[in-house]
Amino acid sequence: MAKRVLLAGESWMSYTTHVKGFDTFYTSVYETGEKYIKKAFEEGGYEFTFLPNHLAMEEFPFSLEELKRYDLIILSDIGANTLLLPGATFTRSELMPNRCNLLRDYVLEGGALLMVGGYLTFSGVDAKGKWQDTAVQEVLPVQVLATDDRMEHCEGVRPVFVKDHVVFEGIEKTWPRVLGYNKTILKPEAELLASVCGDPFIALGEYGKGRSAVFTTDCAPHWAPPEFCEWKDYNRLFQNLARWLIKE
Repeated sequence: MAKRVLLAGESWMSYTTHVKGFDTFYTSVYETGEKYIKKAFEEGGYEFTFLPNHLAMEEFPFSLEELKRYDLIILSDIGANTLLLPGATFTRSELMPNRCNLLRDYVLEGGALLMVGGYLTFSGVDAKGKWQDTAVQEVLPVQVLATDDRMEHCEGVRPVFVKDHVVFEGIEKTWPRVLGYNKTILKPEAELLASVCGDPFIALGEYGKGRSAVFTTDCAPHWAPPEFCEWKDYNRLFQNLARWLIKE
């Protein structure tokens, strides 16, 4: 039976004002960034479910039992507030389960968690990601900063191997460059596999009965440019990460 993967995040809506002399008009667009990572998991034989940000607010699991239906949960470019402020709480002041606490418990009881970088994961732009203030921080292999953690590199920077590991099985040693990442601090108990500019790029941790990992750049543009997303080992890297996390 195929292992089940849930990706939450990786969507956005843009509303643009166009000013042309005296006149103005507006356009809007809805976009998603799951294409590359979805392909990687589906080619690896996983059952992949994508829950975009605007749906995650209400449809991300509200119970541990629902979370346990998935073998791996991925958080990518989604802020903690999306899980902390369901509509019932924000608009009607109703008590609801804290889904960040549930994610921690999910890992401690044997689940697998992967956090992927972006403008709203880790602490993100203007520190709005806010994951450092949640229970998820307890089961991440890195310490999330309390300030804006974006490290922008328009010149491109190349991740480097730190140690051999099954996660890197079949993967070449020279990686494509990335255009940015989230700066974090490795926890003492964590295992660092790859770094970028001296900061964690891929790190692993074991908490309770479960496992977690971080991949501190994006899984899609803009931080992960086409040369990275179309790299021949992109799919294998995420498949290997999943196998370690799920203990396959």
